Amino acid sequence: MIYEGKSLTVSLLDDGFAELVFDAAGSVNKFDRQTVSELDEATQALKGRDDVKGVLVRSGKSAFIVGADITEFTDLFSKNDDEILSWVGKTSQVFDRFEDLPFPTIAAVNGFALGGGCEMTLACDLRVADTSASIGLPEVKLGLMPGFGGTVRLPRLIGSDNALEWMTTGKDRKGPQALQEGAVDAVVAPDKLRDAALAMLKDAAAGKIDREKRRTAKKAPLSLNKNEATMSFSTAQAMVAAKAGKHYPAPHMMVETVKNAAGLDRDGALKLENEGFVKLAKTDAAKAQIGIFLSDQLVKGKGKKQAKASDKAINLTAVLGAGIMGGGIAYQAASKGQPVVMKDINRDALDLGLKEAAKILGKGMQRGKVDATKMASTLNAITPTLEYSTLKDADLVIEAVVENPKVKGMVLKEVEETVADDAIICSNTSTISIDQLAGNLKHPERFCGMHFFNPVHRMPLVEIIRGEKTSDATIKAVVAATLKMGKTPIVVNDCPGFLVNRVLFPYFAGFSKLVLDGADFAKVDKVMEKDFGWPMGPAYLLDVVGMDTADHAAGVMADGIPERMQKIGNDPVTIQFNAERLGQKNGKGFYEYGTDKRGRPTKEASQDAYGLMQSHVADSRDFDKDEIIARLMVPMANEAIRCLEEGIVDSASEADMALLYGLGFPPFRGGIFRWIETIGLANFVEMADKYAHLGPIYQVTDGVRQMAADGKSYFA
Repeated sequence: MIYEGKSLTVSLLDDGFAELVFDAAGSVNKFDRQTVSELDEATQALKGRDDVKGVLVRSGKSAFIVGADITEFTDLFSKNDDEILSWVGKTSQVFDRFEDLPFPTIAAVNGFALGGGCEMTLACDLRVADTSASIGLPEVKLGLMPGFGGTVRLPRLIGSDNALEWMTTGKDRKGPQALQEGAVDAVVAPDKLRDAALAMLKDAAAGKIDREKRRTAKKAPLSLNKNEATMSFSTAQAMVAAKAGKHYPAPHMMVETVKNAAGLDRDGALKLENEGFVKLAKTDAAKAQIGIFLSDQLVKGKGKKQAKASDKAINLTAVLGAGIMGGGIAYQAASKGQPVVMKDINRDALDLGLKEAAKILGKGMQRGKVDATKMASTLNAITPTLEYSTLKDADLVIEAVVENPKVKGMVLKEVEETVADDAIICSNTSTISIDQLAGNLKHPERFCGMHFFNPVHRMPLVEIIRGEKTSDATIKAVVAATLKMGKTPIVVNDCPGFLVNRVLFPYFAGFSKLVLDGADFAKVDKVMEKDFGWPMGPAYLLDVVGMDTADHAAGVMADGIPERMQKIGNDPVTIQFNAERLGQKNGKGFYEYGTDKRGRPTKEASQDAYGLMQSHVADSRDFDKDEIIARLMVPMANEAIRCLEEGIVDSASEADMALLYGLGFPPFRGGIFRWIETIGLANFVEMADKYAHLGPIYQVTDGVRQMAADGKSYFA
């Protein structure tokens, strides 16, 4: 044994070649501080040997190395710039020292080789991947850039254009594509990986592969003339500007770093990379995106734990109601290979549900993501029916009929009388109290809410709503079923609007008040989209939701939380609804919808909408963007805080992920609680107090006021 650590070992094989094996405690290999330190110690041990002809680097697990240990970043990035620069500089030098070993090195890549794992392979002279491999540099998804030499080695290996596309998108490559682009030297079957890598390593040691030429290229400036460099980097800058926009600094920093390092050797280029990494580590975007990663891990881990504890098998799912939502839910289950019974009261509705599933699959086929076999198997998994009797074998029933408590109550009662005694019944409701609906059932312990978001196949979140009498066993089984359907479950307690809609409607109320005070809805949308980062501004979102749906839900919220959510007199939403302007449903709302000469969809601010509101709103005036953002976001934040304080949601992390997955909250802001903390709790309280005269939705709780005074955090 040449070296033995807790995360990796180095042993000498019979023929004089060494084998460095990453095999850390736990399920995956990752570059935490201990592993980096052990890699350096192993490198020093190898360097001092004169009996080693070459080194094979491989993993003892089903994946190579999944990247850096993100859990270490929060503490690390709280340090000052010099300390972070020292850490990243010393770490990248560990990879340099491995790259400079006096004999050939090769990486045998299986499974994921991401981030630092990919950078480890780049520090080797050669790379062989098996057909399971996925290789990439996804740091941009954390608001960061590669810090262990990725921006230096990859462009010199596969060219700056390809490398920047890898890094600025964060997309990984399967073995064949990585081979085509020059990032690996061969792709083999998994059972051939070690032997193929050893054979190539021996060829390099025998001089059949020129490793020195490869090393020289990785350490030299990029081989681009002035015109090529100008074209390459201006194209990359334009692409990043178009796709990432101004809110995500990481991809812009990557392009600038590779551009400025193009004429430098390895040491000079690595210095620029280290400095860029530190600048990004201190950005709000990085803090937010790292927060998302950690919150996502928490949510997924919690879901898996609950699912694992369930002893209820869900072999057949039934969906009641075959409209857009019902059809979408049926499709989602069927697309994951689960048999589904889809019931409605008339044949036309069933046809609509099947058409909805076929439409989703058809679009998938157009994009090349669905083949004929997948389309057929998915549609064949859905059994349309008009009869209740077909539900008798269902393990899980999801009611998705019209959003009316009387109708839902009647349907739920009929379902309970039909299904088996141990069947679980759920309601896909967006606002109606689960406890109220449970009053129609003899066994409310087997009942909960299962709130999907539209469009079902695209929106990751399912809110699982626990009623007062819902059993733990029911929640665990529904969490398991949700995961099986490919969705992210977040469990919340029952209240009007649950979590997502409860925090959304104060945001809409803030918008309505702003319009009544003379703001231009189109300008408000522009600020909330371009400056805050929402995928849709509030007026556009209301058009997509539908004015009828929004008006009805606002009534439900007003009944449930009258102290803060009473309907606003002359609400612009109600004005549109009363004029039968429903939004995208009938092509007219705040905007007019149509198609241009080429058949592409169009959206124009509606003069009719302005006219309808004219007698109800104050004189038109301009609001600056900070006031627009504050007047919409403070009500949302206040209601999210109340949900956390009341125990509707268990943690700030879960609330953040619910809004990210359910509403498209801007990822670079990290979620509603990350946004509050980025502002600073004391500053948030001051901002809210500035608008407290506008009504209860702007008034902060005593709890957040005390947290601000005590300097506490929602993520402590």
